[in-house]
Amino acid sequence: MKIEGSTAVVTGGASGLGRATAERLIAQGGRVVILDLARSAGAEVAKGLGPRAVFAPADVTNPDEVAAGLAQTVDRFGGPHAVVNCAGVAIAEKTFGKRGPADLGAFTLVIQVNLIGSYNVIRLAAARMAQNTPNEDGERGVIVNTASVAAFDGQIGQAAYSASKGGIVGMTLPIARDLAEVGIRVCTIAPGLFDTPLMGMLPEPARVSLAKQVPFPPRLGRPAEYAMLACHIIENPMLNAETIRLDGAIRMQPR
Repeated sequence: MKIEGSTAVVTGGASGLGRATAERLIAQGGRVVILDLARSAGAEVAKGLGPRAVFAPADVTNPDEVAAGLAQTVDRFGGPHAVVNCAGVAIAEKTFGKRGPADLGAFTLVIQVNLIGSYNVIRLAAARMAQNTPNEDGERGVIVNTASVAAFDGQIGQAAYSASKGGIVGMTLPIARDLAEVGIRVCTIAPGLFDTPLMGMLPEPARVSLAKQVPFPPRLGRPAEYAMLACHIIENPMLNAETIRLDGAIRMQPR
């Protein structure tokens, strides 16, 4: 799928990995719809990206809001050719600790946003992509999801986050198989430690310590590096049903 002249929807595109992806897509000649919460900086980011970008306020867990965002995409740019799912939340809470059993509501929220929200966007976007005219390879669309290395080696307190990201990994192959007949590819990126706004909330000594845990390069990942891989997945027609770790060879320790 060529990025130039195509339309991509980026969830969570107002900041972090999503924003970097939106910026790279625009730089490569694409059109971008930033789908993020109404209270986000999405409108400001879209304005800064120019006339080939637009903001669609939506909560990924809300079917009506996502459907409206996709309708806005079609009205402005035509059917989406790519979706990059970057919207997500995280908590840190032990299953049982000094405060007693973990908060089930918090666990549910993480699953709802990260896993169910991603699936909600996928299913609705796929219905739009299926109406696209296939390119010379028979492709109608590409979906890129965001998991995490926590899907494979979650740390203490990451039960909810790891479960949500493990679910994304687990559904990548069956969704790719579901959508193969209509020419839609599906892949997942599992980032390691990246320098995002979430990581920015940590004290600088903690950030430095985490960066040193990465074998090579011994630093936090840059959102632009995530964007590079997302764009490569979109453009490489043989990448399908795969989860790619983007982590500098880190394997997370228990804490």
